[in-house]
Amino acid sequence: MKSLICAAVVVYGLALSGQSLAQADLAKKDGCMNCHDVATKKVGPAFKDVAAKYKGNAGAEATLVSKITAGKDHPAVKGASEDDVKKLVKWVLSM
Repeated sequence: MKSLICAAVVVYGLALSGQSLAQADLAKKDGCMNCHDVATKKVGPAFKDVAAKYKGNAGAEATLVSKITAGKDHPAVKGASEDDVKKLVKWVLSM
């Protein structure tokens, strides 16, 4: 029974890491990583710092999507679709 539980935990962990890698690739493709990094401040804040700033804020996702797509307090994003922006914001806030 213990081995079955361990196997389920490993499979779940691998699935989550695959999602995280896919979102990191999307962030690179859409140009986010030119100004941001996951853990260190570059031109823009680190994604982990953004997640910490908005932790517990129920409207954080909508606020960030709006800022990024409209170019409010963030340079206008030209390469990313609104769907990509939503995926990336969810990823960042999950950190």
